[in-house]
Amino acid sequence: MTPFQTARTLALAASLALPAPLALAQAPDPADWAQVTEAAEGQTVYWHAWGGDTATNDFISWVGDRVMAEHGVTLEHVKLSDTGDAVTRVLSEKQAGEDADGAVDLIWINGPNFAAMKDAGILFGPFAEDLPNWQYVDVDGKTVQTDFTVPTEGLEAPWAMAQVVFMYDTADIEGPLPSAEAIRDWAANNPGRFTYPQPPDFLGATFLKQTLIELVDDNAVLGAPVDEADFQAVTAPLWDYLDALTPNLWRQGRAYPASGPAQIQLLADDEIDLAISFNPNEASRNIAQFKLPETIRTFVLEDGTLGNASFVAIPYNSGSKAGAMVVANYLMSPEAQVRAQDPEVLGYNTVLDMQALSDEQRAAFDALELGVATLSPAELGRVQPEPHPSWMTRVTEEWIERYGVVQ
Repeated sequence: MTPFQTARTLALAASLALPAPLALAQAPDPADWAQVTEAAEGQTVYWHAWGGDTATNDFISWVGDRVMAEHGVTLEHVKLSDTGDAVTRVLSEKQAGEDADGAVDLIWINGPNFAAMKDAGILFGPFAEDLPNWQYVDVDGKTVQTDFTVPTEGLEAPWAMAQVVFMYDTADIEGPLPSAEAIRDWAANNPGRFTYPQPPDFLGATFLKQTLIELVDDNAVLGAPVDEADFQAVTAPLWDYLDALTPNLWRQGRAYPASGPAQIQLLADDEIDLAISFNPNEASRNIAQFKLPETIRTFVLEDGTLGNASFVAIPYNSGSKAGAMVVANYLMSPEAQVRAQDPEVLGYNTVLDMQALSDEQRAAFDALELGVATLSPAELGRVQPEPHPSWMTRVTEEWIERYGVVQ
């Protein structure tokens, strides 16, 4: 869900690599929640998070209202187009010796961004598993303790679950397409009716990963860091696939939508019939908000699709660590999670274990109307694990070299 990690950020991270995450010095102990909430009152938390979606921005604003009402914490949403910008800011502050009261208090983070900050030792923590609402998190059934194969070790807190789905217009496509090959063949017979966001956009990079996972001979190789010695051999099926697909994309692959919302707009305008999403409820949400026609439905591929959690992390030099922990904890609360899962709000799947909730809390989830285009958990099928973050970085770089276009 978060944008792609920039090459500059990775280079800075490598230059600043430290042996371990920075400890809990000069911050309240997350296990002492009374101390945390006392310290948090009056703090302002600058949450650097993707700002490209109105519904997400509205949800963050609502979270701000709740943490102000409950804990006296002011939440400021710093809207990003690339999460790497926030990571670069923290890395630059570290390089300049600005080790206190940094500009970034909380980051919506995933994959390469998290790996870069963890490797550089510029994350506060561990904190996540000591937060009060961690008791509700489904640690057995959901990938909430690893991020793109990298152990989180309490350095980030999960707040949403995602899985790749494809949205299609039933007025133009008879039924689900079962595989990447089926999508390629359908596009050949229906040129111009499919596209994906332009990498390095996170969703565009996700399409590349999803396709690579399906086409590679042995998925196990993707769980380890990229080895340049065999990168071309491993990824050759992906480039062969894209060589065949690209001329049949929207505008013959000479232009791409800049983001997920831009892709949704093409679907709404009937310029395309097929789109990728990392939110199983996105189609229902957009139908409910009259942004997509009621003929849109959702499918997954027969061999399964990528899934992961979205996390928030706290930089080592945040001056509002207590307030940031309050926000992270609230995001895992049943109240916030049920609102986030409502397709008329966000439609994100929850990170919580329904069995850990009270009857009243479960009833709130059960009462949600998930919408006509939302697949049930059984219909979502197998969840494919994320590759090591280095694959996202390297495959995206290669795509830009081979197919990149200037918007």
